[in-house]
Amino acid sequence: MSPMRVLLVGAGGREHAIGAALHRSEALLFVAAPTVNPGLKRLAQEYYPANVEDGPAIVARARQCRAQLAVLGPDASIAAGVADSLRQAGIPTLGPGQQAARLESSKAFAREFLARNGITATPTFRIVKAPGELDAALSAFSGEKFVIKPTGLTGGKGVLVGGIDFPTAADGKSRALAMLAESHGQPIVLEERLEGEEFSLMAFVDGKRVVPMPLVKDYKRALDGDLGGNTGGMGSFSTRDHLLPFIPASDRDTAVHVMEQTVAALHKEGMDYRGILYGGFMSTARGPQLLEYNARFGDPEALNVLTIYEGTDFAPLLLSVAEGETRDVFVRFRRRATVVKYLAPPGYGATSVPGGELQIDEATLARNAVTVYYGSVTPGSRAGSVVMGTSRAIALVGEGSSLKDALNRVEEGIPFVRGEYSQRHDIANAIDVTKRVTRMNSLRGIEPKPQGLVDNHTRSGPQPPQVFS
Repeated sequence: MSPMRVLLVGAGGREHAIGAALHRSEALLFVAAPTVNPGLKRLAQEYYPANVEDGPAIVARARQCRAQLAVLGPDASIAAGVADSLRQAGIPTLGPGQQAARLESSKAFAREFLARNGITATPTFRIVKAPGELDAALSAFSGEKFVIKPTGLTGGKGVLVGGIDFPTAADGKSRALAMLAESHGQPIVLEERLEGEEFSLMAFVDGKRVVPMPLVKDYKRALDGDLGGNTGGMGSFSTRDHLLPFIPASDRDTAVHVMEQTVAALHKEGMDYRGILYGGFMSTARGPQLLEYNARFGDPEALNVLTIYEGTDFAPLLLSVAEGETRDVFVRFRRRATVVKYLAPPGYGATSVPGGELQIDEATLARNAVTVYYGSVTPGSRAGSVVMGTSRAIALVGEGSSLKDALNRVEEGIPFVRGEYSQRHDIANAIDVTKRVTRMNSLRGIEPKPQGLVDNHTRSGPQPPQVFS
């Protein structure tokens, strides 16, 4: 059988991880993106300059490379309806159409859709379309305990949280009014501020069936201790049991059920969702609550799960999802822990200082079981060097037999990246993870165990493969 020809749209760290997984499955990779990702460039047969939101242009590139499958990486591409253009041209595509993608591209649509379909594992919310509606909406919340969200895409950076981004209800009202003024006529969403721990759950969805991937913990804030501005994600971790130290299997199962309800509701309303569905959940005293949906792989979460995807059938798997024919397709992930740490330009999360050069010793990193994925960079002046843009530059991914092992690999690998950059130092470390376990135990009224919170939480028994059925 000849190798599958795959067009990958996008050029960030997420797309590098997708491209690497496709390359391991012996697919012939073609990339369409506005910038050159040095890692993807090495893997690709051809690299096409392209606007990822231009459906006809992407169709033309897919035809040029005789693609048997198109994979959409960026949220902007999916929100623009590029999947619709590709499917209309007869090209199987991993990514939902524009209507279903509103689960991510319109937070107002998502909340109203969930409410009318009786999907209740969600916070209290109010949609505000005009300044005159704001006072009545705010009366649904206690003091500053609310969250302000623009309805459209913000790259994970637009959410304002009471008590963190604004200290009082009056400050929150001012921030909400400013967001409305800048929204170009679009509504904003106010939501109850929940207490608990967030987790990311991604799943393959073929239109009717949902198969979950390992849970991942993402670190959104720029600075240690969950301080600083929101970012696209400074790093993340997953554990060898595919759960998290502070998330029980029952919460994971509830989150999967919420996603299954969502896919069934989409199908009922005539929206065919074929791609990746990513739920951002918070585990609370009343169970997991859905914070938001994304209509694609997460970044950095994709780097965790795709690094440990087991087997060489990734391209056939994505094709089966795209074609909506996934019965009895097995999906396996290795029982290994992973830690992702992004290195970003100085000031990232506030005002980035682009243009700095990094020198990366990939050969040494690889020998130490650390994978490098490239993000917002361009090739540098020397071999092995890159120049940073304004966003996250490179990700280091450590894989190990335990969370501690995976983290140590990343930390030991950081000196092999030379240059000036910003990073978070607390991602997946024992103090941070123990703090999160303690907080969730307190919320649930569980007595804390004296030790073993980080590395001894693995559930016993073999991890079965996930399967579409």
